[in-house]
Amino acid sequence: MPRKKLTREITTESPPIIENNVETTDTNRLRANLEKIKEHPGVVGYIFRNTSSAAIDLKDPSKIIDYAIISSSALDAAEELSTLFNLGAAKHITVQGKEVKMLATTIGENKLTIFMEKTVDPEKILKKLRI
Repeated sequence: MPRKKLTREITTESPPIIENNVETTDTNRLRANLEKIKEHPGVVGYIFRNTSSAAIDLKDPSKIIDYAIISSSALDAAEELSTLFNLGAAKHITVQGKEVKMLATTIGENKLTIFMEKTVDPEKILKKLRI
């Protein structure tokens, strides 16, 4: 006598799994801090980029390309100089021009450049930036 197979389908609902992604949380905090820094007197704007996105917020949009080039070049130069002279990783660099000062730093996978007037103290900006 052949046996019958009994099959039963059981469906259960479970709450969605929320992954605690530290990098995403840090990036969100960093972006929130940037919004506050943007309002600081003398800050001209910033360029923020990581592996998945980029954000540019400048008061003078006609200078976006110039600022993007100098931002990328400054971060690359800092890495090359640190390697060449065996200095270790640079925490941040500050470049001062005739009218504008630039603060460039890398936080995790995030590369950030903040542009400001020459009179602004970059150390104050760094303190506001820390996550």
